[in-house]
Amino acid sequence: AQKTFHEADSAFNARLPVLSPARRMKMIRAALLLAPFASAAAVSPVQKVLQLLGDLETKIIAEGESAQKTFHEFSEWCEERNANLGFEIKTGKSKIEELQASIGEAASEISVLQAKIEETAASVATNDADLKAATEIRTQEQSDFSAEEKELTEVVDTLTRAIGLLEREAKKGGAAMLQQTAQAG
Repeated sequence: AQKTFHEADSAFNARLPVLSPARRMKMIRAALLLAPFASAAAVSPVQKVLQLLGDLETKIIAEGESAQKTFHEFSEWCEERNANLGFEIKTGKSKIEELQASIGEAASEISVLQAKIEETAASVATNDADLKAATEIRTQEQSDFSAEEKELTEVVDTLTRAIGLLEREAKKGGAAMLQQTAQAG
């Protein structure tokens, strides 16, 4: 709550027990009533005190107005800062909600990607097992092929030698051999 100038002045005057507001007003009235009768050349001690009190009152009023202005500016600053902090808090809360939503989305995406990773790892393991089995089959088939090829090569060599023998024999006695074949048949 803001204090008015008169409240601030009353509070200040309450601290001065010698000069209560009623007494001060009496002194000012007395000074004003006696002012026309005083001589211009001589200033009495009472008039000097009244003049000092008047100057002091003017100074106190000016200080009070300055303090009131400073207090009003500070109050406005506090209200503005309060409003700004309110907006910042509201913005921060909405940002928190946005970030929590992003975190939730990222967590669900992590779950999906982990499932895909597990699926891919299982697929890779299956493919590795299939590759190993296929490699074993190919190795077995290659050894079978090599053995069969060796056997066939030997058969072809044997047949080639047999053909060579038959051709030699046919050149030696081709007619006799034809007769033997006809008789056998």
